[in-house]
Amino acid sequence: MKFYAAFIALLFLSFGSTFSQLVNYEDVVKVKFSIQQKDGEGEVIASIDIIPGWHINSNKLPKDSYAKPTDIKINPTQGISVGKLTEPKPIQFIDEDLGDMQSHHKGKLTMKRSFKISSDKDLTLKGVFFFSVCSESGQCLNPHEYPFELSVKAFTTSSSNASDTAQITSNTAAEEPIDSTDKTTTEDQKPNKEDSGKKGKSLWVIFILSFLSGFAALLTPCVFPMIPMTVSFFTKQSQSKAAGIRNAVLYGLSIIAIYVLLGTIITAIFGPSALNELSTNVWFNLVFFILLVVFAISFLGAFEITLPNSWLNKANNASYKGGLLGIFFMALALALVSFSCTGPIVGTLLVESATIGGIAPFIGMFGFSLALALPFTLFAAFPGWMNSLPRSGGWLNTVKVVLGFLELALAFKFLSNADLVVQGHFLEREVFLAIWIGIFLVLALYLLGFIRMPHDSPMENLSVGRTLFGTTVLMFVIYLIPGLWGAPLKLISGFPPPLAYSESPQGVGSSQAAQSYSDNPDMHLGPQNLPVFHDLDKAKAYAERMNKPLFVDFTGRGCNICRKMEEKVWGEPGIIELLRDKMVIVSLYVDEKTELPKEEQGVKEYAPGKTMTIREVGHKWSYLQATRYKSNTQPYYRMIGQGDQDLANGSADYEHHGNAEDFKAWLEKGIQEYEKNQ
Repeated sequence: MKFYAAFIALLFLSFGSTFSQLVNYEDVVKVKFSIQQKDGEGEVIASIDIIPGWHINSNKLPKDSYAKPTDIKINPTQGISVGKLTEPKPIQFIDEDLGDMQSHHKGKLTMKRSFKISSDKDLTLKGVFFFSVCSESGQCLNPHEYPFELSVKAFTTSSSNASDTAQITSNTAAEEPIDSTDKTTTEDQKPNKEDSGKKGKSLWVIFILSFLSGFAALLTPCVFPMIPMTVSFFTKQSQSKAAGIRNAVLYGLSIIAIYVLLGTIITAIFGPSALNELSTNVWFNLVFFILLVVFAISFLGAFEITLPNSWLNKANNASYKGGLLGIFFMALALALVSFSCTGPIVGTLLVESATIGGIAPFIGMFGFSLALALPFTLFAAFPGWMNSLPRSGGWLNTVKVVLGFLELALAFKFLSNADLVVQGHFLEREVFLAIWIGIFLVLALYLLGFIRMPHDSPMENLSVGRTLFGTTVLMFVIYLIPGLWGAPLKLISGFPPPLAYSESPQGVGSSQAAQSYSDNPDMHLGPQNLPVFHDLDKAKAYAERMNKPLFVDFTGRGCNICRKMEEKVWGEPGIIELLRDKMVIVSLYVDEKTELPKEEQGVKEYAPGKTMTIREVGHKWSYLQATRYKSNTQPYYRMIGQGDQDLANGSADYEHHGNAEDFKAWLEKGIQEYEKNQ
């Protein structure tokens, strides 16, 4: 069975076209039902097996989440009262593009729904297991239901068998009793290659940011003056130039060892994955926010974060011992003396690495310490380079203040994460951008000499570099301002909350209540403020009348990847004009819950031996997609021409057209086919 599941997964991953075909739910998610009963209480147990490369949503999702929760639904039955649902701890992460907390399960797991029985007769308990399943590449199947039917033994307070335990399984249940212990760590839940690739890239990003942060720390008043002093000490105390270089190299390696040891300790204390889990915890995000605000205020000059003098004295005394041990304690003394400047930077790096987890703190400290140690080693090897160093002065405090403003801006990213997790809407996109505009505007005024901080030296004129930097920050402020009115601000994508997490998701001045257009009541406000239909027949008639091709969008309200496609691709220049001016759009939601008229309801076959209950509007569109296009994944796009004929440009989806270039080419080919058939 495992070989069969792995083989199916391999086919999905190896052949892109497979995703556009009709996928059997039974091949992706296998569910076996059983019931466990003791006295008057029991549990319906769903034993779930998801093939590698796919996942289902968890039951507990944040308010306003796009996703649909997985659920075990029990039909109302006389004598049975339904209790709560329990599930293993889900995998969680924040989707930066959507501002949505993703919470899902992979591999093998069990979910349970408790119930109580008060009946003197045996009963039949019926219900459905409701779920949505998505692949790691972004393809999602229509929401699906697995029905179950289980036998429940009678129970009253006078029952003679009240203490007996019954284990009954359905026709589709496992032959052996199901272990009710929730096991969240399975082979199928191990990171796949795509996850590993993303994490590898993230570790490289952490290393580069840490390396740059190390250079920034060098330019602070606590560290920069130490360079010539330390290099001079090694060159004077060493008997030869080679010995001086050797001692300087050992000094640099000691600096690296000290900071790497700090990263290793952090990783060991919290474990390889706990930091990543903490990064999505609302309370830890709030703690990170407060921590970075304190660091920022310190850099701005309100106070200094220092370590106990006794630590410094002990390290300084040990440095006089000489030899390798003395050099190590000299490096430790540097780390302690410069802590008021490097501490906030190191703290920020450790906080940021928590969003990656694993060995990220180790990598971060290695990159930081490498940049910090390089100048000491290089200047000891080439003392003549010391003449090229600028003199210490007020510019060092300027660097420190600039870092303080950057720390303050970064702090609000963590506050935003906390707000997104709880969906509190306290820090929506406009508020976040207003805060950033204020922070960077004050920074620009500071750099241009309009504001002075407590430890700044008197300044007679601005340097060219400071003027250019201040002008750049001012231009960045001007760039941010249109974001208050709905501009996408792609340069800072991932930092502010997404466009949908806004006081005015459709743009300032728009009325969300006015969902239809005055010239056509069947046309509604859709993604990117585009006019769309939700009824296929009316959309076809309108397209025929306007002599335009029909763009059919099979989507879902709970489809996260559909929102990504709409927000990141539909609005691109050259694409939004085609969608708005060259075609008619109909968005068909496969999870629309509106009930169909009785005459349209029924049970229909959508594939040989496979039937579907058509009860809601979403079922109607799911059935259409499955029978006409042999597909049940979203997003899925087709273009229809005159006479209800599918255009020869084929289908489009996120996997193969999730970028502006490919999607635009597909649209243009459809338009060409439509015009050719006229």
